[in-house]
Amino acid sequence: MYQRTLILLKPDAYRRSLVGTILARFEQAGLHIEAIRVSEGEDETIEDHYPRDQEWLRSVGGKTLDDHRAQGLSPLESLGTEDALQIGEVIRLRLVDFLRSGPVVPAVLSGNRVIEVVRKLVGNTLPVLAAPGTIRGDFASDSTDMANAEQRPVANLIHASGDPGEAEREINLWFPRLK
Repeated sequence: MYQRTLILLKPDAYRRSLVGTILARFEQAGLHIEAIRVSEGEDETIEDHYPRDQEWLRSVGGKTLDDHRAQGLSPLESLGTEDALQIGEVIRLRLVDFLRSGPVVPAVLSGNRVIEVVRKLVGNTLPVLAAPGTIRGDFASDSTDMANAEQRPVANLIHASGDPGEAEREINLWFPRLK
């Protein structure tokens, strides 16, 4: 099944000069790069990248709450609240600030079941849980405990669309002329 998806190489990947290395992984897997560019200072696009709807915010906040509980941390102390929606809003702002911290490289990839293939190649969102051989497993080592202590998002090098609807929305956002 032919699909397209969006990846965003985040500022940490750009700063570490990993853009070519990461893109090579996708090409070696037989995926095609349909569009690519370097983006900096596109505050409106970055602001719109992460959803603002309550369902998404609650989901992100809930994952953060679960992570805090698993680590024996107090979300009230580190985030100022135990409300999943409010925590989601804090995390969203941190993510937006992180994308604004340097250049990002959005790219549209295509191929057979590309969304599934890309997510498998990228690895777990949390680098310390990502398997060796994945992009995050090989090139990142950040953890939620370190990120929470520093009040920032986990530095995990890359964003990959999670499903066809998200991929379409993100492609239209970052590459509006690509239809």
